[in-house]
Amino acid sequence: MSEPTSETFHRLPERERRTLLDIFRAETTGGFLLLAGAAIALVWANVAPESYSSVVSFTFGPAQLNLDLSVATWAKDGLLAIFFLVVGLELKREFVCGELRKPAEAIVPMVAAVLGMAVPALVYVLVNDLAQGGDLRGWAIPAATDIAFALAVLAVIGSALPTALRAFLLTLAVVDDLLAILIIAVVFTDSLDFVALLVSFAIVGLYWFLQRRRIGSLWVYLPLWLLAWGFMHESGVHATIAGVAIGLATRANLDPGERESPAERFEHQIRPVSAGVAVPLFALFAAGVTISADRLAQVFSEPVGLGIVLGLVLGKIIGITLGTYLAVRYTRATLAQGLAWSDVVGVSALAGIGFTVSLLIASLAFEGDPAVEEMAKTAVLVASVIAAVVASALLSRRNAKYKRLRRDNAGQIPGTVLDDPRRP
Repeated sequence: MSEPTSETFHRLPERERRTLLDIFRAETTGGFLLLAGAAIALVWANVAPESYSSVVSFTFGPAQLNLDLSVATWAKDGLLAIFFLVVGLELKREFVCGELRKPAEAIVPMVAAVLGMAVPALVYVLVNDLAQGGDLRGWAIPAATDIAFALAVLAVIGSALPTALRAFLLTLAVVDDLLAILIIAVVFTDSLDFVALLVSFAIVGLYWFLQRRRIGSLWVYLPLWLLAWGFMHESGVHATIAGVAIGLATRANLDPGERESPAERFEHQIRPVSAGVAVPLFALFAAGVTISADRLAQVFSEPVGLGIVLGLVLGKIIGITLGTYLAVRYTRATLAQGLAWSDVVGVSALAGIGFTVSLLIASLAFEGDPAVEEMAKTAVLVASVIAAVVASALLSRRNAKYKRLRRDNAGQIPGTVLDDPRRP
């Protein structure tokens, strides 16, 4: 008698399916705004570079609190803290009531995410280790995936793709974000103020206690969130970690008679701010690099740029596809019914869109080395465009096939966005 298998993301529960679709719509809108912010930044930085430089380097904030920061730093440390708060809330929900609560169902995207980060980093290291003039500081840059950007591309090309495929991409990106958070916290902390760090975590602990006392108002918690962020920033650990810690400390289980948990409620309240304001503004103040023929040539001739491009474009495809294969081959999990390996390859190509977190890591890895930082950011932009084009070519064919299947089966294919009854 054969061993039972679990089908990853097969027939998602209705509540989870609704939540997934809500996240998809919010992230899709945010993705388009992210693209707009990046486009404006590129035009601004290339048409009026002095103006752009003066704005991003403009300093403001209370100096007494060591918060007299440049606009670029406020975007990196402040606005992205909102983004990572949403990531933390999403992680908590996934661990408590989502796909990550069941190891048998989570094993495929988790293994895929781990190898999807390890292989691109390895590609970067190999390129920079073998070539003259290599710089190993940027090894983590191609490891990240930008979920908002990826879902925006998926929305344009994949209207008929199964919901299970989106669930796979979303869970993959959640695990990817968790690992990226650990890299930022561990690798990019140069000096550490233990007292400030302990105070920050004590505030998070107080927030956790109030959550368990069922205090539900967001306005009660905002001062605590700001204090936790401020002390985390003072500690030397990247301030975005405070957002993740707060998200993970939020209650995600439902009380009797409760329609949504605090984690769900806060996520619904904060996600529009993150996707619609924080991330696009970060792109505006981080993606403004000068594009020239020489700079583009550098991307493909210098080991730093080439390592980033190959890591994001090829490393992600190899890592995620290999990770998925190994998880399916050596565990009892299977791909969701109706999904093919070509779907996995298409999504793995889509994960090569690094952007937000990759830009953040580039600024941290090459801080104080503006020339290399600019080239690294250019490489992230170039690689993200290439990955989007490759993924579009692969997934457009799959999307056309699913449309044909839908027509042939009179619209009875479950699990597609087109099946959502709320869709007009």
